[in-house]
Amino acid sequence: MAYDIRLVKLINGDTALGKWDEEGDKLTEAAVLQTVPSQGGVQMMLLPFGYPFDTDFSGEIKGEHVLYRFKKFPEELKTKYLEATSNLTLSTPGDMRLLKNLAGKAGGAGKGNPLLIK
Repeated sequence: MAYDIRLVKLINGDTALGKWDEEGDKLTEAAVLQTVPSQGGVQMMLLPFGYPFDTDFSGEIKGEHVLYRFKKFPEELKTKYLEATSNLTLSTPGDMRLLKNLAGKAGGAGKGNPLLIK
């Protein structure tokens, strides 16, 4: 099943990501996108919209609170969102070229925080 994943700017200034429910005019399984400064620039982090009080992606945001809808945003962001909400690891076509960089028996799995987007 294909989801209509949307990145939106809310009237309070937050940037949120989630599955758009056209019938209910709302964003479901909402995540907030936060930028985190780092030595190499800026990283983005996806968190449940109600974090730290709500630790799962179950929040909903009504359409009336959406100020702006981004028409384009990186596919990697959609993939990371779907991974975070489903606990699955998804591959993209570009991931196959990275196979030559795998190291060790585990292939480098488990490194870092899965919610951080590099």
